[in-house]
Amino acid sequence: MFIKVKQTMIKKIMNIKKLLFLFVAVSVATSSCTDQDDNLFSVDANLEVQDFVWKGLNLWYFWQGDVADLADSKLDDSAGYVSFLQGFPNPANLFDHLLHPDDRFSVIVDNYDDLQNSQQGTSATNGADVRYIFLNSGSSEVIGYVRYIIPGSDAEGKDIRRGDIVYAVDGQSLFFNSSTDNNLDLLDPTSYTFNLADLTITGGVRSITPNGRNIALTKTNITENPILIASTIDVGAKKVGYIMYNQFISNFDTQLNGAFADFQAQGVTDLVLDFRYNPGGFVSSAINIGSMVTGQFEGQLFTKFRYNDKIQPQLTDAQENRYFTNTLSTGAGINSLGLSKVYVITTGSTASASELVINSLEPYIDVVQVGTTTTGKNEASVSLYDSPSWTFGDAQLNPNHKWAMQPLISRLENSAGFSNYTDGLNPDIEIAEDLTNLGVLGDETEPLLAAALANIAAAGRPLQDPTKIVPIEGVTETKLRRVTGNRMYIDLKVGDSDDALQNHKLILND
Repeated sequence: MFIKVKQTMIKKIMNIKKLLFLFVAVSVATSSCTDQDDNLFSVDANLEVQDFVWKGLNLWYFWQGDVADLADSKLDDSAGYVSFLQGFPNPANLFDHLLHPDDRFSVIVDNYDDLQNSQQGTSATNGADVRYIFLNSGSSEVIGYVRYIIPGSDAEGKDIRRGDIVYAVDGQSLFFNSSTDNNLDLLDPTSYTFNLADLTITGGVRSITPNGRNIALTKTNITENPILIASTIDVGAKKVGYIMYNQFISNFDTQLNGAFADFQAQGVTDLVLDFRYNPGGFVSSAINIGSMVTGQFEGQLFTKFRYNDKIQPQLTDAQENRYFTNTLSTGAGINSLGLSKVYVITTGSTASASELVINSLEPYIDVVQVGTTTTGKNEASVSLYDSPSWTFGDAQLNPNHKWAMQPLISRLENSAGFSNYTDGLNPDIEIAEDLTNLGVLGDETEPLLAAALANIAAAGRPLQDPTKIVPIEGVTETKLRRVTGNRMYIDLKVGDSDDALQNHKLILND
């Protein structure tokens, strides 16, 4: 792959050779790598991945102007540039070196097949969605609690359920001292056995007692339906719609729209969106669900994206903004409820697209957040591949490797200009999940849902605060161990034709 010297960098970016349509319609200018009037120099084949990493970050990275080693002047000295790349035999180390200190979540992978599968909701899983936490504050001992079981998975047919406590894997107790001193790799194999225990809490101190239950589980590739539950609950004269939605996956937008059609048919007057375990997904799906909740704001601003100083000046107002809509990408009409208030259940696992929905709806309707503070993911990243257009479907995709990266490239704000939620969005009704009383998801007595229903029954009047259970610091969870972790995806089109959609996703990252 060729690199242009500094004096052509501005020309390279500003001369539009192709339009990269970000967030479905946002286009930013990029260029060919072979302009005849440019001075070019090449790098050796053994540095082509490093070259790809630097080029991608130099153009797209949100903090490009703040990272010294990403300055355009790096290309003034071709020999020095090559020497710099040679200092990082592992491309992942170069990627990490170039990240800004404020960047928590940019990602690089060495196999884009796994990345693409995960973006579509497909991953190797045994079906037990588990959050891993420290047994007690100040302890390195780790336990996991099962949050839910994925239908159709290996776990669904086993004696394991919501609320079960995992204290060991294959007989080895779990611990976490640091990112380099832990044994969570026990969770990586295709098959392993969960060793379960009973949990007791005395004086705020947790303790476990192995109960002899040992559950052998095997991972298979599963596409999880993000709509775990869709039901209605009668609260006095009110009909409350409840939907537990665990990932924003565009392939399921039609089913999501169908669930809202059922809500319409049943005369739903109030709605609870349960995003407590939702790490993100497609921005288009976030816009769709926001439009399903409302419907009266079609064409008005849903969210705005901010980029680095190379990209931002090239964008028109229309290219920066995303709007409420009344149709799906299939052309089907969206089934909207026309609500002026919505309840959203959140936890520290609520991220990205989930937070986007909350933040984008708040200028328009009353959003009552129930649960605990969200993750705080207000930045976007794009999946970049080693090709002239940066897309996977490009005919000139480098066949010599499968590296891809997702650098943070944008920050999101709502129609009121608010984007400062890196510390998370705080609940209006604060109540944490209690390991001793998790309840049954979707049941009106489940504590977080019960808190929302109580507020609905009281017509929004202030209630006595629910019992606040302070959660122990989390370590990781099943979804975060996937390639994509907590992200939001949006299609990237290359060129003017709809046929140019190339399985390329723009991701709202954590």
